[in-house]
Amino acid sequence: MIERHIISADGHNVEPPHIWDRYLDRRFAAKAPRLVKDPEGGDAWEFSPGGTPMPIGLVTNAGRWGRRYEENNWFGSTYDSIRQGAFDGRARLDEQDIDGVSAEVIYPSQRTMGAFMAQEDDAFHVAGVEAYNRWLAEEFCAADPARLIGLEQMPATDIRVSVAHLNDARRAGRRGVIISGWPSGGEALSAADDAFWAAAQDLNMPVHIHVGLAQAGRRKPPPPTAQDPGGKIPLQKISGAVAGASDFVSKMILSEMFDRFPALTVVLAETGAGWIPHFLEFLDDHWWRNRVWSGSQLKAPPSEYFRRNFYVTFIREPFAVLNRHSIGVDNMMWSNDYPHHRHDWPYSRRVIEDSFIGVPNSEKRQMIHGNASRLYNISLPDS
Repeated sequence: MIERHIISADGHNVEPPHIWDRYLDRRFAAKAPRLVKDPEGGDAWEFSPGGTPMPIGLVTNAGRWGRRYEENNWFGSTYDSIRQGAFDGRARLDEQDIDGVSAEVIYPSQRTMGAFMAQEDDAFHVAGVEAYNRWLAEEFCAADPARLIGLEQMPATDIRVSVAHLNDARRAGRRGVIISGWPSGGEALSAADDAFWAAAQDLNMPVHIHVGLAQAGRRKPPPPTAQDPGGKIPLQKISGAVAGASDFVSKMILSEMFDRFPALTVVLAETGAGWIPHFLEFLDDHWWRNRVWSGSQLKAPPSEYFRRNFYVTFIREPFAVLNRHSIGVDNMMWSNDYPHHRHDWPYSRRVIEDSFIGVPNSEKRQMIHGNASRLYNISLPDS
């Protein structure tokens, strides 16, 4: 049975050319990111003066009907040549319609947010985050807030600032926030972060982590991206790792924070999902063998916290779907990562059908729209 509705629980945007001129505090105009050209004449963002420009080729969709993997290119894409839905909310709705997507949860460009969050100047850090959040709400998602569910980026300078921004996000009606570092600004999870978890729980605000927490404790510009003499980025520099999230997830669970904040919800985006059954098996065994001498006060096996407090998104993972009961059918949310280069637009529905062969309709429905609809309070007509 083909479902009428699908919700992508992890989509992205890219900042439009005018965002910093219009939304960034004018005190920082001289340090604002600027648009430059890449080696093949495409558009790229120079996030800091003299820094390595970051092209837009792999984070946008340049094809009229998608593109073959062989056509992916880091360089050569311009804002005029890409599909406009990467940065224009109204165009994004048209692109959703072509792909048959009913709604989408929108994550910011983490390379952009990271460029601000890595700065030594905390005021500049916060100003960049706030500029993105204003543009997201006032322009991109304003095209249709019912279908474009924007996540508000949280700064990571100190706990007071993080909690204030979390409260502001709830007052503004946001349905989730994203963190890229620990809320207290520290290098590691600590009791200093508890005020943020408490506020998120009390406000019923899901906290999202996309891939990882690359900005934890950082206060300096990131190093330049390693490129070969031809300007290409070697494959080993473009990630490809899986299960990296197991490090911070295990620390969160074993720290007993979910006993202190039992209603806190954490969403893992683009971390992969197929690794989770082994991870939970391993974590339960690790806890069982070491809980006494280590003084652990966990009230339940670690796997129970994962299934109670976490959601995980997945893109094209037939293996994860096959092992859905070991992950949790109610914990999984399909996504297409549009318009990043892992997307299969406009064939998302075909990918779903290929990945869900033999899955009962009730379980399929949960993973492709039911869980996301419940978490984000998305109304789907006649669903």
